[in-house]
Amino acid sequence: MNTPTYHRFDTIIVGSGGAGLMAALHSGKEVGTAVVSKLYPMRSHTGAAAGGIAAALSNIEDDSWENHAYDTIKGGDFVVDQTPVEILCREAVECIYDLEHMGLPFDRTPDGRISQRRFGGHTRPVPGDSSKREPVMRSCHAADRTGHMILQTLYQQCIKQGVTFFDEYHMLDLIMVEGECRGIVAIEIATGRLHVFHAKSVMLATGGFGRMFKVTSNAFALTGDGPAIAYRHGIPVEDMEFYQFHPTGIYRLGVLLTEGCRGDGGIMFNGKGERFMETYAPNMKELASRDVCSRSIYEEVRAGRGVSGKDFVYLDIRPSTINKYKSSPIHRDGLEVDDHFIESRLSESLELSRTYLGIDPLKEPMPIQPTAHYAMGGTPTDFETRVLRNASGEIVPGLYAAGESACVSVHGANRLGTNSLVDLVVFGRRAGKAMARFAKENDFKPIPKDAAAPTKKQIESVLSKPRTEPWIRIRDELQTVMMDECGVYRTAEGLGNASKTVAKLKKRYESTGIQDKGTVFNTGLLEYLELGCLIDLAAATVASAESRKESRGAHSREDFPDRDDVKHFNHTFATKEGDLGVKIDTRAVDVIYVEKDGQKVPKYPLEVRKY
Repeated sequence: MNTPTYHRFDTIIVGSGGAGLMAALHSGKEVGTAVVSKLYPMRSHTGAAAGGIAAALSNIEDDSWENHAYDTIKGGDFVVDQTPVEILCREAVECIYDLEHMGLPFDRTPDGRISQRRFGGHTRPVPGDSSKREPVMRSCHAADRTGHMILQTLYQQCIKQGVTFFDEYHMLDLIMVEGECRGIVAIEIATGRLHVFHAKSVMLATGGFGRMFKVTSNAFALTGDGPAIAYRHGIPVEDMEFYQFHPTGIYRLGVLLTEGCRGDGGIMFNGKGERFMETYAPNMKELASRDVCSRSIYEEVRAGRGVSGKDFVYLDIRPSTINKYKSSPIHRDGLEVDDHFIESRLSESLELSRTYLGIDPLKEPMPIQPTAHYAMGGTPTDFETRVLRNASGEIVPGLYAAGESACVSVHGANRLGTNSLVDLVVFGRRAGKAMARFAKENDFKPIPKDAAAPTKKQIESVLSKPRTEPWIRIRDELQTVMMDECGVYRTAEGLGNASKTVAKLKKRYESTGIQDKGTVFNTGLLEYLELGCLIDLAAATVASAESRKESRGAHSREDFPDRDDVKHFNHTFATKEGDLGVKIDTRAVDVIYVEKDGQKVPKYPLEVRKY
């Protein structure tokens, strides 16, 4: 391979989604900043986030950031770090107005304020009876293309700020020296040339890793590169057992139909035409949290009440159905839902259904099933986005993470809809400011002259091995076993089978090569390397799920159906040991205490999680 090309920037951000761009914008205001991304920024997966971004603006109904914080902690089944949650919910409001002032085209109320819609799990106390709660309009939206609009807005601002972009450069390694991060190594996809990026501070914002599952809403690029590469350097991954399955994926494909469909009044029916969420969540119904809705669909299918005996149910957003059940927020104003209302607010979901299902949702219901959607776990950080070396909270100097690839633990065991985008902008902004401060306070530290040598050796090893079997077959088998044994429902037997299968797949993966032996635009090489990341993270996920012998949020153990606040009110930290071994440690949940009657009591006390 050619001699690596060297670059030097104060801060390097890996990933060009919402967290990466927000960090780049705020870092770029202070120091020299570059974004390294294996995708063109507008293809980042933030663009697929449709329904909205949560903030308690109180534009339509009375609300508060404290309500938002309560919902987030309850939604995460209480294994949520409460200090960063309060940061998230307080700073959400300011970030929304920042985005508005940058030019993000939010939908508007008739009097010109930012419009908001309902989303699952977001509530407020019922006026006049604070012991009860009701759905609240908290999700700020730009039709159902909110994530795409955030990407457009932030990218334009980064260009204006002079941030340097290295598009279609794939990070393959971190440069770690004496326990500090001093840069990254990446391959230029078009040429196959290696590039060394020397930096004072590095941020991982590479997104999720849903491609380890067979049915997923995640794009092909979401393979967990950042967490997996850090994991190989001895940095743990946190709360990997908590993986969210979104209830409304398009049947068989997993392509996501936004939660805004239910927020604007959509109803879910089983094969008997029954509105089954009335049984599982009698108060919130379709607006219960995602894990509750997904498990409810599975229960209906397992009971033989899927549509035509198959493993899907219907999501119905026809105006006639919404008006029949008076399930849309506009019914409170004495209005009726019509085709224009649905077309204007859910245009992308209509287009997806028409394209992939051949179904017009204005005329017939859409077949849906749960789809692997979001990683609550990832690279552990503190609330300044500094990466943690261990469960004791030791910091890795120079390394930061934010977004879905990170775990600051504001989502706990289950993320609420619209909290992903606000996580990106709040902690992306915090990351950019923290990285810039670190860069100003520190000089460049030396890196090895052969910093790219391990990466070069890794690539040469892959290219020199014979192709004993198609690596795609290994990926398919990984996705199948993870979906079947480590999906919505789990058991000790199934997880044990998954652990053994992943270990066997790892050996097969390491023994086979690829067909294309070149380096120029070798997408097979890069997908092979991505598969290695997925296998490592799958092993950590299964081990974490085996260790948590309870059911909490998105982690449902059929052999341990109850929540156990005595043994498992904690976070799991999985650290790589050897080739595929995993060591599990735990850390206590961050709980905020307040004074009450002369005693310190939890501000957000544990309660039974019902909707």
